[in-house]
Amino acid sequence: MSRSLWKNFKNSSIKKQSKTKMLKCWCRNSVILSSEIGKLVYVYNGKIFKKFMITREKIGFKYGEFSGTRTYGTSKKKKNIKGVKKTK
Repeated sequence: MSRSLWKNFKNSSIKKQSKTKMLKCWCRNSVILSSEIGKLVYVYNGKIFKKFMITREKIGFKYGEFSGTRTYGTSKKKKNIKGVKKTK
């Protein structure tokens, strides 16, 4: 199934930066174009910039699909201190 053509949106600030090897993008709903293959892109996820390289398979997708905004925590394991007895 191909990507819908009527949703193609390209931010003008990205067009200005497209001459360099590195792009910084705040607009996550912009579409990745074929002229950007091989470039390094930094996409803002609300906290930090996440980087990824644009390949042929990523053309037509949006920048936001490659920089997740959710962080999932893991439970920390309790340390077992030697010499201290566990009490219940």
